[in-house]
Formats: sequence, structure tokens, C-alpha cells
Amino acid sequence: MLRRDFLMATSVVAASAMASGGGGGGGGGGGAGLPARKLMMFNNLSLDGYFTDASGDMSWAHARDEEWQRFTQENAGGEAELVFGRKTYEMMASFWPTPQAKQSLPEVAVSMNRMRKHVFSRSLQKLDWENSTLEKGDLVSAVRRLKAQGGPGLLIMGSGEIVSQLTEAGLIDEYQVVTVPLVIGKGRSLFEGVTARPRLRLTNSRSFQNGNVVSWYSI
Repeated sequence: MLRRDFLMATSVVAASAMASGGGGGGGGGGGAGLPARKLMMFNNLSLDGYFTDASGDMSWAHARDEEWQRFTQENAGGEAELVFGRKTYEMMASFWPTPQAKQSLPEVAVSMNRMRKHVFSRSLQKLDWENSTLEKGDLVSAVRRLKAQGGPGLLIMGSGEIVSQLTEAGLIDEYQVVTVPLVIGKGRSLFEGVTARPRLRLTNSRSFQNGNVVSWYSI
């Protein structure tokens, strides 16, 4: 059950991410004379600032909780295009297309399967998950191209290396961070290698009975 809970909670996806105004709008952004669509990030952080523990595990962030699960299910119906690195993509692709996901979490599964997905990987040769596109070449250049195109907002989930590179390049417009009231002592920082020191502005927040606090930040 921990794995299912992790995948569900990590997939607060579209409407939740767009709740702070982060969406580019269906068919709106990009193109000549139009503003670029926004790129958002969603991740969980421990109280001491890690998004994975020392072994790379993230299941510590996702205890079963009725209020939190209701929040994720309510926010599963919006629009976004997803951006993944290889590890996050493989984990998501191994679950959401399965009969188990469609039976146990039908609303979230429908959203995850139908949304367009951009996967950045040097090692993958093909993608089997529907609506997935393999992006090769330079990450920063490819994301600039995607932001300039029309369509809904872009959303990164997990994918710490992508987050740090795009933060350094100044390409992430909004950050949705779930602070989990747990000290894990050692792990990976979400912003390893970032030297730009961007100053973020808090635009919204919501607390839950389980102690989680969701914060929305804009550049």
C-alpha cells in the first residue's frame, strides 16, 4: 500500500498545481505575441529539507490520511503537460496504466494516462506509456521550446535533477512544495548544484491535520 499511496500523493497534478494560477491555459500560451506558458514544480520536502532519504526512498512522505487523499482526488481533473526524468517516469509508467490503478484510483488514473508527458532521458530508447514523448538533447533548450508552444501549463513531479537544472536556468515559474513534518537526518536536496539563489514569493498555503503544509511560491 505504501507504493500506491506514494504514487497517488505524488500525483496531485493538474488542478492542484494550477490552483495558484500557474496554468498556461488550454491552447493559450506561446506563439507569436503570446506569453509563454508557465512551468511549475511539485515535490515533497522533509522538515530538514530533503526530498528523498539517503537510500533514495520517498515513501516516508506519504502516510495514509483521509483528508490528504480527498485533496489529491479532488485535484485530479485539471489540465497540464507533465515533465519527467527517467526514474520518475519509469515508476509512474509501471503503475498508472495498470488495471490495479484504474480500479483503485480511477479518477487519478484517467488524468495521469490522458495527459501529455515529456520524458527527458539519455538511456531510454522508447516509451510505452500513452501520450509520452521522449525528449533528447539539451534539457534547457528543450524546455524553453516547450514553454514557447501553445497548450496547458507544464508540471514537473519528482525528477530532482531536472528541478535543479531548470532552477539554475531560471525556467521554473512556480514551485508547489509539500512540507512533511518529519526529520529524516540525511538525504538528497532538491536544489543540489544551484548557485543562482533565486528569491521566491509565497503566494498561497494550506495546512492539513496530518501536519503537511502545501506552499505555493512564484519567482
